[in-house]
Amino acid sequence: MKTKVNEIFSSIQGEGPVVGYKQLFIRFCGCNLKCNYCDTDFSDGTTYSEEELYKKITTEYNLETFHSISLTGGEPLLSAEFLKEFLPMIKGITKIYLETNATLSDKLPLIKNYIDIISADIKLNLNPEIHREFFKQCNGIQTFAKIVFDENISDINIEECINLGKQFNLELILQPKMDGYRMTVTSDFCNEILDKFTAKYHNVRLIPQVHKFLDVR
Repeated sequence: MKTKVNEIFSSIQGEGPVVGYKQLFIRFCGCNLKCNYCDTDFSDGTTYSEEELYKKITTEYNLETFHSISLTGGEPLLSAEFLKEFLPMIKGITKIYLETNATLSDKLPLIKNYIDIISADIKLNLNPEIHREFFKQCNGIQTFAKIVFDENISDINIEECINLGKQFNLELILQPKMDGYRMTVTSDFCNEILDKFTAKYHNVRLIPQVHKFLDVR
């Protein structure tokens, strides 16, 4: 089995509660969504078999020096059948960190046993039931939910996110939408949104994309 990988690189995780850790990023091609804030061109890449990808990352990197390997994209769960064969090769060398848009609830069970941490997006423009079905599959895995927001976030959006957080005991990470190295909203607005969340749910943090401030990938 083969899949297409856009790029492989070592960098610092700039989002969520594991911010600041060194990770090896494997960015898969393809996505089932088209988010207007996406800053990644993942349309082109190199095709690998499971053995070829394993050989590349183990010969070019010392996997034991990384906090984790980030499976990112695009949407890596589109390559779930490939990952089902690939992940057993590296499980136990370092942690496996899945970055996902949390919409493919039928794909996660294929690789669930190999995942240590899930970074799941809550898309404010989607029906929350789509994410609810996904989070039902995350039981037993350390999971947090990332919420990218701008001035268009509504009280209904906030209520829906809080309900998901409460139901699945999720840490919610508020991430202001960025324009290059700048937030698209003010610091006052960020504080206002954080206050609205924490008034009803305490397990919430606001973390901007730190890698943009560090000027790393």
